[in-house]
This record gives sequence, structure tokens and C-alpha cells, in this order.
Amino acid sequence: MAVKQDREDYFFNERYADSWRPALAEFFKSRLGAQLDDCQPNWRDPATRVVIKEPGGSQMAAELLALEPSARLIFLLRDGRDVVDSWLDAYTDGSWASQDGAYSVTPEARLAFVRWQAAVWRYRTEVVAAAYQAHDPQRRAMVRYEELLAEPLVVISGLLEMLGLANDPELVEGIVSAEALENVPDEQKGAGKEIRRAKPGGWREHFSDDELAAVNAEIGASLRAYGY
Repeated sequence: MAVKQDREDYFFNERYADSWRPALAEFFKSRLGAQLDDCQPNWRDPATRVVIKEPGGSQMAAELLALEPSARLIFLLRDGRDVVDSWLDAYTDGSWASQDGAYSVTPEARLAFVRWQAAVWRYRTEVVAAAYQAHDPQRRAMVRYEELLAEPLVVISGLLEMLGLANDPELVEGIVSAEALENVPDEQKGAGKEIRRAKPGGWREHFSDDELAAVNAEIGASLRAYGY
């Protein structure tokens, strides 16, 4: 939305935000609430936290936070090269994404696809980083994917505290154990699955020299800025 927010003919023009943003917030809460009414615990209880996991729509982070200023933000940062590599795997025949309607990437289209997904990663990362910087420090957390893998107990404990939830060591250990790759059934993980490998650096095994050059051209500066 931010890309077009100053265009006069754009429906969500920022000039008219006082008109559309409250209505959008009401619509968002009503639609989400209708789905959550069938869930437990009661989402209307102030002690309950509703978590929206949306990497593919993270460019909406700032707008979602504007709809609900009391919301909390978890900025999960991952090496863009691994993200592009993951999308390459998702856009293969028979993958989880293809079952949702994604077209498989042909060998001839790989380079263009890699360049496009690298640009998407850069844009989404920049948008979430800006939202993170603008948000209340008490209501935000930044987590590196690699840190989450290396120290899941520490990271998840910190997130629970930021969310205002009880940091029960037994609960945290249960969460980590349930989500550990080794405990996921074999038929639910691996190439073509949403749960793929949980190992950073896989791009080194899958990119050609030309593909790596294309990725570096698009996001090399961003990767260096984030310490990759």
C-alpha cells in the first residue's frame, strides 16, 4: 500500500486515511473474529494472544500495526539467499505451493525467478524493518532464523515475555520438542514440503554461478547490512 499511498486515484491514499483506516480496522477485526470464534481459548479474553504468521504478506506489517497500535510485532529475519532457495523448491512440480495453484519454474525461467524473488525479499524486509523501527520498543522483537535454530529455548522464552505470556520452562520445552524437525513425520518434511530442511546455507548447494550473481546484485548490500 505504501508504494501507491500518495497517488490521488489510489483507493487507500494516505490523504483519506482518517476515512478508510477505521473502517478497515473494523472489517479486519470482524473477519478475523468470525474465524476465531470457533477456537479455544476465547480470543476476546485480554490474556489471549492471536498470532498472525504471514511471511508472504509481510509487506502489510506497517498497515496492520496501524490498524491495531497495541499489537506486537515479531520481525523474523532470514538470509535472503535461503529464502529464495526455499521459494525455488516451492515452485517445483508436486510441491505444496503447486497444490495451491503456483506454476512450476522451468529451467529457462530459473534466473528470472531468482532475481524476482530476491527483489521481493529485499522489499519485504525493508518494509518490516521500517515498521519495526517505528513501533513501540516494548511491543516488538527481532529474531534471526539462525538464532532461533541455535537457541530455540532462549528465543521462545524471550518472545513469550514480550507477548506478556507466562514463561513456563516446561511449556517452552514442549513447544520446541513438538516443532523440532527431527520430530516431524517423514512424510511431512523434505523437498517440496512446507517443512523442508531447517538448515541455513542450503543455497550454496542449489544456485548456479549466474543465479548467485543475480541474487547478490539484488540484495548483496542488504545482506551485508544485516550481517550475512
